[in-house]
Amino acid sequence: MQSFLDPAILFFVLGISAGALRSNLEVPPPISRFLSLYLLMALGLKGGFALAKSGLTAEVAISLICALLLAVVVPLAAYALLRRFLNGYDAAAVAATYGSVSAVTFITTVQYLDNQGIAFGGHMAAAMALMESPAIVLAVLLANLQRKRDARASGLPGTGMSLRHLLRESLTDGTPLLLMGAMLIGMLTGDAGKVAMQPFTGDLFKGMLAFFLLDMGLLAARNVGALRGKSAWLLVYAVVGPLLHAGLALLLGKAFGMSPGNTILLMVLAGSASYIAVPAVVRQAIPEANPSLYFGMSLGLTFPFNILLGIPLYALMAQRWLQ
Repeated sequence: MQSFLDPAILFFVLGISAGALRSNLEVPPPISRFLSLYLLMALGLKGGFALAKSGLTAEVAISLICALLLAVVVPLAAYALLRRFLNGYDAAAVAATYGSVSAVTFITTVQYLDNQGIAFGGHMAAAMALMESPAIVLAVLLANLQRKRDARASGLPGTGMSLRHLLRESLTDGTPLLLMGAMLIGMLTGDAGKVAMQPFTGDLFKGMLAFFLLDMGLLAARNVGALRGKSAWLLVYAVVGPLLHAGLALLLGKAFGMSPGNTILLMVLAGSASYIAVPAVVRQAIPEANPSLYFGMSLGLTFPFNILLGIPLYALMAQRWLQ
């Protein structure tokens, strides 16, 4: 119940309510973009300051390995399942969406853990950055294979985005670049940098997050309508899929002896779905896929589920099973 009384979560609920009521309330896109960049920069700095204090430990390495493993297994498993209900292009796009991560869900979880007094490692921000691109690469490769199959069936030469171009796009994308750059700056400056940036990374953070979640609530309410007429199995997957992915992360956390806080963040990363980075790339790389499908599922259903119910549920599961 405490998570629902958090101001940031309540602003998210306000955004959903305003969107459902068709209010003209809106956050101008430039401000929304600024808030997104601010949150990523602040999160990267926080992670860097924490890493400067703790150093590179065995737990850091284990967490990053588990993150990379999930970043490969989740989209491949999702594609194998979704292919039963969707064509190859839509299945690849949705698999990329659910194999990648939501930075805002992660940031909201970090704030939740701080409020609950649950310790976690700053290196988990690096895990988030590592998990963003593999699903996109795999999805485009799967889409290229589908194009070749279609071309053989029609007798035409196949085409597709080159792996080199895709890797360049993924590695130079602004989201991971800003996050990892801020983390590096935090590591280099350490405690002195933490003190200097305290008003930026500390005092302002909660208010900025609340403002951004208001905007996300508005977007979620306005995009859920895109799912009308879609298969009921896809709607089920938008909620049950994240639970299964988070459960896999919990098993890894248990198997490798990760702390409850780090395991919760790993569960959130595995259970989240991208609605910014993946749609931006997939619209160009897999134009055959239906954007309303993967965008509507991630932002209209999965994101609200995780923000309102998923985060406290994942925390409860990890704390009970890892004690």
